[in-house]
Amino acid sequence: MPHLPAADIACPYCGETITLVVDDSAGDQQYVEDCHVCCKPIEVRVSMDEEGSLDVVAWGQDEA
Repeated sequence: MPHLPAADIACPYCGETITLVVDDSAGDQQYVEDCHVCCKPIEVRVSMDEEGSLDVVAWGQDEA
């Protein structure tokens, strides 16, 4: 089983740091993940840069 990378982000609602496990084999993606602490929906965008480094951006749905 391949090792999936993880990214720590701050919840835009409660400010707690949560760890997201990212499927980097799927390429660039955007999805909604609930905060593990306050359960509010967080928009997550995952992309890879030219060097293959993972870039994870998260924001609240009310910020769109």
